[in-house]
Amino acid sequence: MSRSMIQAAVTMNQLQSKLDLIGNNMANSQTTGYKNRQADFASLLFQQIDNMSGPENAQGRLTPDGVRIGSGARLGSTNIDLSPGTIKDTSRVLDTALLGDNHLYQVEVTENGVAQTRYTRDGAFYLSPVNNNQDVMLTTKDGNPVMGADGPILFAAGFDEINIQPSGQIEVRRGNVTEAVGNIEVVEAVRPRILEAAGQNEFRLPDLAALGFDVNEIIQATNPNESLLKSSALENSNVDISKQMTDLITAQRSYQFNSRTISMGDQMQGLINQLR
Repeated sequence: MSRSMIQAAVTMNQLQSKLDLIGNNMANSQTTGYKNRQADFASLLFQQIDNMSGPENAQGRLTPDGVRIGSGARLGSTNIDLSPGTIKDTSRVLDTALLGDNHLYQVEVTENGVAQTRYTRDGAFYLSPVNNNQDVMLTTKDGNPVMGADGPILFAAGFDEINIQPSGQIEVRRGNVTEAVGNIEVVEAVRPRILEAAGQNEFRLPDLAALGFDVNEIIQATNPNESLLKSSALENSNVDISKQMTDLITAQRSYQFNSRTISMGDQMQGLINQLR
């Protein structure tokens, strides 16, 4: 197989990943708080100086010592755009929308008996009864607890009214008495590119030890005295459908051109074999 055909085959495989990413973005264009994913490509036709010192590295090389070459293009990274989407009023008191860039809610998700903190921009919350209906817990639509400063937010049932303040403080009224029963802890992702998509419109932290990071370098607390959210409202997805359509057409054309390269290469090799 010629080098041009290898380049085309490698690039087509990576373009398929971009097409899948665009399809996921478009499918979630109406998902509350969904954040657009972007694909960045890098050329594999590069030269890299490696400072190799071992004598075994010089054996069997096709290029000068310390230089590597590659063919085609690869998906360099998938980035998450955490910029806010438009906010729509819902008149539902348990709906909330974050106002700041890179701000996230914390959610406790248990899988295979292991609890893990995940992050989301989806502020559609619910109240789930616990402790034989004596208390209620603030959860996501999937029933996962929303985290406050001291863990999941639980408070006594039987209230007359509930409100969520811009700071994230939850207040309930029982008769003529209003009391604060918890506070939604909003955090900021100072390095949002580190976050991984975990499904269910949530993000998680990767193995930070392997990357050489500490959790405090990625996730930091927000100022509790500022307005962090808007209640009775939800944040729309920040997916730009027109841009996704443009990216889709571009990716499909690139896929088509690389496919044609392989087809033409096959035809040329067939002609060469007939001349022998």
